[in-house]
Amino acid sequence: MSKIQIWHNPRCSKSRNALALLNEKGVDTDVIKYLETSHTKEEIKNLLKMLGIDARALMRTKETLYKELKLQDEHNEEKLIDAMVQNPRLIERPIVIKDGKAAIGRPIENIIELIEG
Repeated sequence: MSKIQIWHNPRCSKSRNALALLNEKGVDTDVIKYLETSHTKEEIKNLLKMLGIDARALMRTKETLYKELKLQDEHNEEKLIDAMVQNPRLIERPIVIKDGKAAIGRPIENIIELIEG
């Protein structure tokens, strides 16, 4: 099985559960603590392509920061991506990447499908 990357937040129970699942399955995993690692606009755009979603679908829309930045009123895809680059806390988690495909681990079955598919 090829190496898998997880964008992980250790403080998030869903993210911890996803990492535990990968470990249980013996998957060689590259753990990216995405709140500590800055990502470029191109990396976010590439992730969106792998996921097959738009920027808002990758955002934590219930996050206080989302409301403070008034992102619910923003319709420009580039500006939403910029917001995630500048504020990685807005990015939904966990995200698992394998062989040019990605899945958001909500629900965790999305990750199982990705790694077993």
